[in-house]
Amino acid sequence: MDALLALASSPAAWAALVTLVVMEVVLGIDNLIFISILSNKLPEEKRSSVRRVGITLALGLRLVLLSMIAWLVGLTAPVLDLGLVGAPGPHGDPTFETAFSWRDLILIAGGLFLVWKATREIHHTMSEEEHDDAGSQAGAGGRAVMSIGSAIVQILLLDMVFSIDSILTAVGMTDELPIMITAVILAVGAMMVAADPLANFIARNPTVVMLALAFLLMIGLVLIADGFGVHVPKGYIYAAMAFSALVETLNITARGRKARAKAAGGRAVTGH
Repeated sequence: MDALLALASSPAAWAALVTLVVMEVVLGIDNLIFISILSNKLPEEKRSSVRRVGITLALGLRLVLLSMIAWLVGLTAPVLDLGLVGAPGPHGDPTFETAFSWRDLILIAGGLFLVWKATREIHHTMSEEEHDDAGSQAGAGGRAVMSIGSAIVQILLLDMVFSIDSILTAVGMTDELPIMITAVILAVGAMMVAADPLANFIARNPTVVMLALAFLLMIGLVLIADGFGVHVPKGYIYAAMAFSALVETLNITARGRKARAKAAGGRAVTGH
């Protein structure tokens, strides 16, 4: 208890907590986008509960991993060496790793799954639009509906990948377990609050669906690159995502204003 009180009275501990919460929230965006897109393929009355199940699983996995930090850190030890050498980089080092740890293999597997899932959903979305244009589907009624079990299994698999990445980031930022646990709980709590608004916004705006799928595709490629030892600065990735989201927000606002102006013009003509 004295150690916790000393930690609570330390400005450095509070600074570490705030920094870690922000980092965990940013890292959780990937997880939340995937959960939102997947849950939107379920029957409407089941979506909110599945989102909460997915986020609760994410919290549970993160807390379990925090209780196994020594084992988790051991995941970074090499377990497989292909014995290959890539083209030399600017400092004479290979451009990609040939010795892989369990963390690397998990990131590569998770990245491949995300790339496959995002590509499949993009193809499905484009096919759906073509059918809609041809008049063979009636709006959202033509959407394929996923089973709840399938959605939860896929969410659990990606929760595991994102949780390992998240906790290893936390371990690299602080040695204090209470700070890590508090940051994870607060970050997942923020995900829980944002889940329904984000998913509903994605569902209402078809172009946002394509943008979110493109984000998942990019995140999958980054995970694969990270697994091969090519570390892409996360700041660049999230800056690009934020800029794209801003442009899409401007497009949605412009379309909304045009629609309102058109509706107002129609009412004025009808009134005359």
